[in-house]
Amino acid sequence: MRYHCEHVWLPTGVAADVLVEVADGRFTVVTPQTPPNAPAASDAVRLPGLTLPGLANTHSHAFHRALRGRTQRGRGTFWTWREQMYAVAGALDPDSYHALARAVYAEMALAGITCVGEFHYLHHGPDGTPYDEPNAMGEALLAAAADAGIRITLLDTLYLSASVDGKPLEGVQRRFGDGSLDGWSARVERLKAQPHARIGAAAHSVRAVPADVLAGFAYRTEGLPTHVHLSEQRAENEACQAMHGCTPTELLADRGLLGERVTAVHATHLTDADRTELGDTGTGVCFCPTTERDLADGIGHARALTDAGSPLSLGSDSHAVIDLFEEARGVEMHERLHTEHRGHFTADELLGAASVAGHVALGWPDAGTIAVGARADLVTVALDTPRTAGCEPGAICFAATAADVRHVVVDGRVVVTGGVHIALPDVGAALAGAIR
Repeated sequence: MRYHCEHVWLPTGVAADVLVEVADGRFTVVTPQTPPNAPAASDAVRLPGLTLPGLANTHSHAFHRALRGRTQRGRGTFWTWREQMYAVAGALDPDSYHALARAVYAEMALAGITCVGEFHYLHHGPDGTPYDEPNAMGEALLAAAADAGIRITLLDTLYLSASVDGKPLEGVQRRFGDGSLDGWSARVERLKAQPHARIGAAAHSVRAVPADVLAGFAYRTEGLPTHVHLSEQRAENEACQAMHGCTPTELLADRGLLGERVTAVHATHLTDADRTELGDTGTGVCFCPTTERDLADGIGHARALTDAGSPLSLGSDSHAVIDLFEEARGVEMHERLHTEHRGHFTADELLGAASVAGHVALGWPDAGTIAVGARADLVTVALDTPRTAGCEPGAICFAATAADVRHVVVDGRVVVTGGVHIALPDVGAALAGAIR
């Protein structure tokens, strides 16, 4: 398959008139400055606009999408929002979860997302009883991603307690838990990677994984992409300090759960020492600005973390919005708000966080760049919409939205064309039906 792209975001910068050839799901030729009338481009599919690498949504809770537009009445905090989230969590079964996740992942594909990291803890039946197939919910997510045409890393999540002091799970939380680290390990061992899917791991948080379990979890997950919610809320920090005499970051460091394979999600309320610890160990951080502001979490210090040495990736988390352009802009705009200065991240840095860094964090290091040998993901953004008209291609992160994505290729296969999902032409109807 050949594509002739008007503009392409290459590792060396934006290039014009790029001929791209794909075979067996990989890029085999990437040649800039190839005129559209060149013989080599005669049978190529024309992609007007700016073509980007595939975007990676590093942090997702697919079932949270059902809450969009339903939690905005009145005042509250993260903790009051969580009660509404638990109501949705208690209502899903494998079939309804598959229907919802398929539509959510199709919405992601429309937004140029070619890979998702699903932070999955909705494991068992509503009362905590395992399904006959213990991974029925996880398998539903793997199937949903396949149906939507995107890759997935299932970050199967350990969730054993309701609070830092070890309060037992209750109510809907019981469907999150496996009873012990051994119980979690035995279930996860049954999950198998697929061509479009990899199996990773997650410790939900220092609230949900007791301190005496963290070291064993770190040992058993060695070599896997491993994620953890970290210091999203001040209350978590205060409880950890009261119980263990240290910050959550210090607790993870003491238990060996930091390092290059680990991604700390949110990392909002950190001390300077925490940021140094994360950077020195090469621990990644995933920021989710649209969720963090929707839930009134606070503003994390992305620039300080990246300067310390932590790779930055992005996620849409609760899916208040599914738009990695907005997440990327949010990182920069939040820095401007708390520093009162502009220009903290370049467009290259922001796109890298939305693409290659996210793929690395999810265990797909051969994706997220348009280069020979890489996975053939292409995301073409129109440059003639009311949002992007007049925009310099190199500044697309500061202008485009998900609605400007026109063409998406995942592993060499066309998933979106003309802004329409090929397998699920009416994603809105699919979402409405699943949520209803």
